[in-house]
Amino acid sequence: MLEREEETGKMSNDCGASKFKNVMPHETPDLKEDYVVEQKVLGKGHLATTYVCTHKATGKTYACKTIPKAKLFSQEQYDDVWREIQIVNHLSEHPNVARIQGSYEDKFAVHLVMELCRGGELFYRITQKGHFSEREAAKLMKTIVGVVEACHSLGVIHRDLKPENFLFDTRATNATIKVIDFGFSVFFKPGQTFSDIVGTCYYMAPEVLHKQSGPEVDVWSAGVILYTLLRGLPPFWARTESGVCKQILHGELDFSSNPWPNISGSAKDLIKKMLDKDPKKRISAHEVLCHPWIVDDSVAPDKPLDPAVLTRLKHFSTMNKLKKMALRVIVERLSEEEIGGLKELFKMIDEDNSGTITFQELKDGLKSVGSNLVESEIKSLMDAADIDNNGTIDYGEFLAATLHLNKMEREENLVAAFSYFDKDGSGYITIDEVQQACTDFGLGVLHLDEMIKEIDQDNDGRINYGEFVTMMRKGGDPCVGRSRNTNGNLKTSLLNGLGV
Repeated sequence: MLEREEETGKMSNDCGASKFKNVMPHETPDLKEDYVVEQKVLGKGHLATTYVCTHKATGKTYACKTIPKAKLFSQEQYDDVWREIQIVNHLSEHPNVARIQGSYEDKFAVHLVMELCRGGELFYRITQKGHFSEREAAKLMKTIVGVVEACHSLGVIHRDLKPENFLFDTRATNATIKVIDFGFSVFFKPGQTFSDIVGTCYYMAPEVLHKQSGPEVDVWSAGVILYTLLRGLPPFWARTESGVCKQILHGELDFSSNPWPNISGSAKDLIKKMLDKDPKKRISAHEVLCHPWIVDDSVAPDKPLDPAVLTRLKHFSTMNKLKKMALRVIVERLSEEEIGGLKELFKMIDEDNSGTITFQELKDGLKSVGSNLVESEIKSLMDAADIDNNGTIDYGEFLAATLHLNKMEREENLVAAFSYFDKDGSGYITIDEVQQACTDFGLGVLHLDEMIKEIDQDNDGRINYGEFVTMMRKGGDPCVGRSRNTNGNLKTSLLNGLGV
């Protein structure tokens, strides 16, 4: 969630240390001595912003992932960044892992200079190609699960495998796929389990929600990617993130609707084994690589999948990106008066002053104000507020989840959000303007036709203000992680009895 600079500064003073500590245990050279960092933003995450940078000596371009220390509020977060640096160095020699060129630290930030992957995200590349077969899916899965097996053999769990974290290194047809972003990754020992609820909703294994997870979560996530590649939609689907979580825990795999009657039995057998809800029974990464559908070219048919699968895949990979960005714009422009007592409420719930609210802190905070919600309901609230799906709620996410809905839908806020996208003041939002906003927000290059068609009621290829307002006032969706009911429930549950 993007944060307002004014509020970020205030929360930094309130929740963070007065002096920045060192993340790395040794001094590093000055990044600017070796690289020229450009203003072009490649992506934005919970903590980091990634820029293009150029090596002065060779002229080669790289990606520079910059993590401001002002966003690190606890020793745990400092440790997380240091662990990510160790893990990317540990795995960097693998041909399908984005290579690290160097890590740098100065007084204000940590910088990871990484291999620059210009070939686009996994789903985008597939949908651009226009046709796709089981055999092509099998080749992709061999690469993806090969990285998973390498990680596990080296004592690392990725914990956030999703299509957005697989990029192609170039735009060439024979480009190599690379895994990026090890921000949630951990070192592990055999038999060790973790209680963190981290990852991304659609790809999260059931044992993550039960707070007892191990390396098996990566196989589950890869299985979700495979199912989605072959159907165009993820296996566990609902209109809200809490609904998705319920489906993950209790739903059954659908192999009856199209295109499954035309998919090979071997593919379905592998998916069932990868998506076994019992991690002890789930197939391992090595066993996936030994499965006939992966090993034998003659088992996975080369017949193109139904074009409807690619259409659904396009839609799924881009849907509601505009609404998500618009909500960010609105939250960032709200005044201190509109925010009211929410800042103090955030600090009250954030018991360890880390700058983020964990599931346990939310549970304790609700209990302290007399809430009688059961754990599954609290988890649903957590999922709804946690927009970037990192298992905690930061200040910006907290504001977006607890503000009255009428502030989100107030006319002047909608006008401001529309104007943000309508850069040329034409009264319309074009595909190019949405694409520029996606780039500014770190969402990368996307195939936007399907999203525009869904919003563009008069089919003129543009979004006018009325169409934009209709989209914003429509009910919630799982990508935004927000709905009318969720917003009201979180507001009511947190604020009853506090007079906020």
